[in-house]
Amino acid sequence: MPMVLTARQLAAGGFSMSEGEGAPVVCRLRPEELFQFGPMLGIPDRVIEESGRGGPSKLESHDGFDFLMLNVPDHQDLSAPCRQSSIYFRKGLLVFTGGEDPLLDGILSEEEGRERPIPTLLLTYFDRLTGGDFSALEGLEEEIEDLEDALITKKKDNCIREIIELRKKLRVLHRYYEQLSSLLEAMEENSNGLLDKKALRFVHLLAGRADRLCGNVRSLRDYVTQVREAYQAQVDISLNSLMKLFTVVTTIFLPLSLIAGWYGMNFPMPEYRWALGYPVVICVSVAVVVVCILLFKKKKWL
Repeated sequence: MPMVLTARQLAAGGFSMSEGEGAPVVCRLRPEELFQFGPMLGIPDRVIEESGRGGPSKLESHDGFDFLMLNVPDHQDLSAPCRQSSIYFRKGLLVFTGGEDPLLDGILSEEEGRERPIPTLLLTYFDRLTGGDFSALEGLEEEIEDLEDALITKKKDNCIREIIELRKKLRVLHRYYEQLSSLLEAMEENSNGLLDKKALRFVHLLAGRADRLCGNVRSLRDYVTQVREAYQAQVDISLNSLMKLFTVVTTIFLPLSLIAGWYGMNFPMPEYRWALGYPVVICVSVAVVVVCILLFKKKKWL
């Protein structure tokens, strides 16, 4: 059964270890605490420095140990920065480094969790890290469906902002699951022999889950693209209808403009001295408008 040690316990007990000695140890440290207690735990300096710098999710297999970097997004607020953490794993030692992580704190505080072997404890963390993500993706899918319904029913005239926000969220998730899938596939290779056959089967299942999650995100991205195209088509239809109306109005008033231009010329015309000239022009203008409207309705242009 591994010992779960905090930074306070490390400092109080003057604890030290080297690879392969003593009982298995699990530590939960902050980045600044790793700089202080990393050498005490036998962690190489380059690993300590890289943990402080951060980086993309990855797994590096070195001689005798594995080093993992994780960037976990907040599913409640995907626009927030990802939670960065690192994991140092070798025979008899597992060190989690990062900020607040309620999921990890819950696993380490469980009595059952304290009785798990170190490899199982590590894989339990990855299991719970992605265990509820399918439900989160279903929530995003419902959000996209609501947006699509709002477009169809015309409850929203302009939803480009919502579409952009959804695309940003899905981009974050796609990058996260893609990197996580690559990390688990690299872990499945088991270069240092730190995992037994049972653990490797579990890693294979986790890698398949991450790959399915990545595929689901790609499907949602395609769905958002379809909604965006439908929105653009709706905008184009509205614009075409408006241009059609302007064209009809212009066409109706074109003959009237001809009449106005004709009788606006500075030439003597017989109609100027005709008593019925003005009423006749009015009647002709009205007749032109009526004929144009009837013609447009017959052609279904109006």
